[in-house]
Amino acid sequence: MTLISVVVPCYNEQDSLPIFFAELTRVAANMRTRWSSLEFEAVFVDDGSSDSTLEVMKHLATSSNIIVRWLSFSRNFGKESSLYAGLEHSHGDYVATMDADMQDPPSLLPEMYEILQNGEYDNVATCRTTRKGEPPIRSWFARRFYRLINHISKTDIVDGARDFRLMKRSMVDAILKMREYNRFSKGIYGWVGFNTKWIAYKNVGRVAGQTKWSFFKLFAYALDGIVAFSTAPLVIASLIGMLLCLLAFLLIVLIVIRTLIFGDPVAGWPSMICLIMLLGGLQLLCMGILGQYLAKIYLETKNRPIYIIKEHN
Repeated sequence: MTLISVVVPCYNEQDSLPIFFAELTRVAANMRTRWSSLEFEAVFVDDGSSDSTLEVMKHLATSSNIIVRWLSFSRNFGKESSLYAGLEHSHGDYVATMDADMQDPPSLLPEMYEILQNGEYDNVATCRTTRKGEPPIRSWFARRFYRLINHISKTDIVDGARDFRLMKRSMVDAILKMREYNRFSKGIYGWVGFNTKWIAYKNVGRVAGQTKWSFFKLFAYALDGIVAFSTAPLVIASLIGMLLCLLAFLLIVLIVIRTLIFGDPVAGWPSMICLIMLLGGLQLLCMGILGQYLAKIYLETKNRPIYIIKEHN
């Protein structure tokens, strides 16, 4: 028998989870009709939800014709921790990761599984061709982020990439070896390598509830991705420092020559104040960049667990 695990991180998804599971069950039944050797398990991860998400999971586990594993965190650890926990507790020969809000259509699973059967690819990933329904400013910044991180890092992250993908067990095992505390899954998928087939589809809206990702949360997540997979900001800070030192040396030479020729008139204090503020701001910017990397190192050296399970089945 071949087992497919479907890992689903959930945070306050009491309304969308039953809808998602009904569709997943329907797709699983169709796939078992086509491939008789297939079995399915759903691995639900409750990321410290404050609604009835956990109760819904428990109910689904007792009233389903597919295997349902659920685990609940002691608090909200974030989606990245939920994904890692789900992968760690999955048992499938193939593992899919997807959201419970139906923005990752389960109907794509048969196509993804069929692609993996030819042996050419190790995982099938999805990306959105449109961002319909998303605020324009958020879409603009998202596109700039993908372009930036692909230029300054060695990871390959496709614009519009989703966390929805189907992977072979060998790729899942490689991901689980990366036990870093500060996680950025889209970068990790690219870093571990393996042959990837991309499937594009039109953006689908949530079936219920509200998105948990505000603009500022996404901005912080993007910064985490840049710091986790690129040292380019440190290089830029160093280059700024070298250029300012060179500029300062040239200005010293210019001032000495001007004083020798024209004397030393007292003038230009407004421009001096502007220069001081500019240089002070650049120094604080470079210190902030260093601080981001130091903060990540600090958290990693604590060696804290990525998540803590409160209860599970």
